[in-house]
Amino acid sequence: MAEAERDSDVVGTDLRAVAGALEDANPLTLDRVIHERLRLGIVSALAAAESLTFRELRDLLGATDGNISAHARKLEEAGYIECSKSFVDRVPRTEYRLTRLGSQRLEAYLDHLEALIKVGRGS
Repeated sequence: MAEAERDSDVVGTDLRAVAGALEDANPLTLDRVIHERLRLGIVSALAAAESLTFRELRDLLGATDGNISAHARKLEEAGYIECSKSFVDRVPRTEYRLTRLGSQRLEAYLDHLEALIKVGRGS
């Protein structure tokens, strides 16, 4: 058997094992909205806090204004987070919260990663 065929068989076996470990999620694809590093950071931070301001997220994740803005917009468009804007002492304030859908999708994403870890460790 050629090396490429053996590698293909191993990958197929691992994916079938992951499929068996996951009941409600598609085992072959990670959530592409959350999977990007900075977006994962945003939803993880919001899962640990009731809400965070733009500045708090930026400083916590060590990202630029443009990066936070672009990735938060993607998450908002997907319905994973919600954004509210207000003024405090005439200074604009943008605040983010994780939605119920965002919380569910993060939980599914983490379940998927745990299944991959189990397969990778042979558990």
